Amino acid sequence: MNPSSEKSYFDLHLTGLGYLNRIREVTPRKGDAFLACDIAALNGPSDSPEYRRFDVRVSGSEAQHLIRRCQQAVEAERKVLIGFRLGDLWADTFTYSKGKRAGEQGVSLKARLLFVSWIKVDGQLVYKAEPKAAEGTAHDGTPSVPEEATAQDASASETVTSETGDDAPVPAESF
Repeated sequence: MNPSSEKSYFDLHLTGLGYLNRIREVTPRKGDAFLACDIAALNGPSDSPEYRRFDVRVSGSEAQHLIRRCQQAVEAERKVLIGFRLGDLWADTFTYSKGKRAGEQGVSLKARLLFVSWIKVDGQLVYKAEPKAAEGTAHDGTPSVPEEATAQDASASETVTSETGDDAPVPAESF
């Protein structure tokens, strides 16, 4: 048994890419207000993907900053595609209160948005996270590109390069 009083956890993380929607501040009856959004994650073949909707709580100051920077673009109905990592996935059941499904049971997939690896607005790369020194480097020392950053979709297949021709992170303030 570990003599340390520090708890250990088993992490369950989900990585992918998806469209950002419904960015909002949530003020619960009990507890503190928090930032939330929906992600319509792409799943399946790239020529005919399906979408899985996640209702997420944005965790961490960096992720919150990046999602808030996207709010104006989302409200303007621009296509905001992000690479993401979610944690603490769980399903929440509810009953529809209005519409043609009123009275029926529904399921909402919920999670915490832990990390945003890149952001594209209308197909243009506007943010790319810096790779960590210990991970994310190829054998020749050059940064490797996250797998989800190489995924193609019809509206977001462009890559932004700097004036030197290198892929470079673009400051979040640019969008």
